[in-house]
Parts: sequence; C-alpha cells; structure tokens
Amino acid sequence: MGLFSKDIATFEDLYVHQLEDIYYAEQQITKALPKMIEKATDVQLRQGFEQHLRETEGQIDRLRRVFEIEGRQPKGATCPAIDGIIKEANEVAGEVSDKAVLDAALTAAAQAVEHYEISRYGTLVTWAKQLGHTESAALYQQTLDEEKATDEKLTQLATSKLNARAEAGAA
Repeated sequence: MGLFSKDIATFEDLYVHQLEDIYYAEQQITKALPKMIEKATDVQLRQGFEQHLRETEGQIDRLRRVFEIEGRQPKGATCPAIDGIIKEANEVAGEVSDKAVLDAALTAAAQAVEHYEISRYGTLVTWAKQLGHTESAALYQQTLDEEKATDEKLTQLATSKLNARAEAGAA
C-alpha cells in the first residue's frame, strides 16, 4: 500500500499505514546499526550506536504491543524514505577514508534517521490520540521521547568533538 494509494480510504487506514511504515523502518534500522557500530571509530559514538540498537529492539517490541492492543497482526509496509536514508548513509560512509570525517558522516546519517523517526512518532502520537487509541499513544510517546534524547546526544557529541576532529582531519 503506497502512502497515497486507493487502499487508504479512512483516517484509520492512514493511521495503520503509518504504524506499518514505522514498524518496517525500525526493523531496517536494526539491520543498519551494526554496520554503523562497526565503522564508528569514536568510542562514545560506537557506544551510542550500541545503546540505540538496544533501544530500537525495545521500540520494535513496543510496536508489537501496539499491534496487539489494537487487535492487528504485526506487519510492515515498505518505507522508501527510510530505505533511502539508509542507502545514502551507506554510500557516504563507503566513500570516506578519513576516520574523523567518517565519524562525523555517521553522526549526520544517524541524525537523519532520528529526525525521520521523530516525525513519524510525533504524527502517531497525535493520530492515536485523535482516534482514541490512548494506550498506543502513550507507547508512541515513550518512543518519541527516546528518539528525541538520542538526537540530542548525537548533537552534543557532534558539536563537542566529532565535527571539530573532522575539520582538523585527525581522528
């Protein structure tokens, strides 16, 4: 089902599509993070990616709980947006030989993913509340808070040292 396909006839259909979209996206993120962990050279960045991988696995469990609460089978809808963000991150990381620049590139790629997730979960919180799915809205809010915290940690790491190292050209 595409975002603007004829399969979406109601607001509830749109909501379910968004849920399936983020479910797919989170699964793709769990596949991408180990590669990012492997490539990261900064210890704090690597540890942050490892922590986020664990969080993402918990977020997938939380989404499964939403499907259960709402009487649905967990199912993902292919998300070209997250696929594109991950593809771009892999391409950029594959082209960077300077390790300090690579860490800055990985951080930027991770933030692109975070911003995508923040937009999706923010929408899901709002729509779930509108549709009366209060328990689901609370679960989405928990994940949204985690995503915002991860983004803030990445910003702090980038601005406190990674970007300066990349500019200086020394890992």
